[in-house]
Amino acid sequence: MSVTPATLASIAGAAGTALTRPAAAPAEGFAGILGAAVQQVNSLQSTAEQKVTALLSGSGQDIHSATLSVERATLAFDLMLQVRNKVVSAYQEISRLQF
Repeated sequence: MSVTPATLASIAGAAGTALTRPAAAPAEGFAGILGAAVQQVNSLQSTAEQKVTALLSGSGQDIHSATLSVERATLAFDLMLQVRNKVVSAYQEISRLQF
């Protein structure tokens, strides 16, 4: 694999295309990303609930996959909770600013 050296023209061209890209739609903003994350956490929790239910009903579900699903859901929820705490903390800090 050969590596070609970067030239000033290639760097300027890449910067120009990055600057001329259309802005993301408002739905893809912070609220959209947060909403998608909440949906993903909800999906992980429902999957974990289904696997635990299958394990308890004796339908052949192994305990390892059920435990892993529960741990994934727990970690995702904890991460979402910490992000929420940081957002609330940032909002409170901004609201304390005097203009």
